[in-house]
Amino acid sequence: MRPNVRYLIVGCGYVGRRLARSLSNRISVTGITSSRRSASGLDRHGVDGCAWNLDEPDAPAPRILNTLTQTVFYFAPPPPAGSTDPRLAYFLKSLTEYPNRLIYLSTTGVYGDAAGALVDEDSTLAPTSERAQRRVDAEQQIQAWANERNVAWTILRVPAIYGPGRLPIERIKRAEPMIRHSEAPPASRIHVDDLIAACLLANETPRAKNRIYNVTDGNSTSMTEYFERVATLTGLPTPTLISREEAATTLSPELWSFLQDSRRIDSQRIRQELGFAPRFTDLRLGILSSLPAPEHR
Repeated sequence: MRPNVRYLIVGCGYVGRRLARSLSNRISVTGITSSRRSASGLDRHGVDGCAWNLDEPDAPAPRILNTLTQTVFYFAPPPPAGSTDPRLAYFLKSLTEYPNRLIYLSTTGVYGDAAGALVDEDSTLAPTSERAQRRVDAEQQIQAWANERNVAWTILRVPAIYGPGRLPIERIKRAEPMIRHSEAPPASRIHVDDLIAACLLANETPRAKNRIYNVTDGNSTSMTEYFERVATLTGLPTPTLISREEAATTLSPELWSFLQDSRRIDSQRIRQELGFAPRFTDLRLGILSSLPAPEHR
């Protein structure tokens, strides 16, 4: 029989499902997704699934919000447009019972362009896109709401996430070019298993209360080198390299937006304060661990 402790994961997708599986043997976990189909998928994996579309504020909030919750992990992304996060605002407004702790998954994009310089959690936030501005708004909402209600909060600023099912294999197969090495900006990333470990530490370590942490593997390997390593390890042709000027008009708007900012991320705080020790500091090993077994490739 599981103890009467409840955790809530809002936005229970790629990261949330893995966190739910790591928790469900010890506690009661409910995962909120935007569709019934996704919620049913959680049920099949032993996690209580709940469908709730945060873009429909007139729809009734789920009853789970009326029960005491130890920790809320909020992983739902903001909407795709605008400079604020109304989804998060709706969720916070709907809470009738306050959790002991609220953990928010943000992005290192909030730092904007640092011209390749090292940034840490005390660096000035200077988002260069609406996507990053929405995350700044969400961080501010979290802190204001939680501080007013004496709810402990932790914000994890995360770069690109990779892992099983999250490698750029299809982009490489489509022969999408990348920026040549001399012009490619530094980039940070984190393996999904290491991100789950960071989420657990943020929840279980008292010192994480009301703190912000960068979560990276400690490397600043460019996206170009990352794509080349994935190609090599999967036996695919390495991408054609083009100039940054060509990339601006050749790459998809989504991919190009991630290549406009240049910064290196300092993640010493979470290592020193919470004892975070990522398993996949070697990108090659992280990629290999993310590949399907040979018979399924």
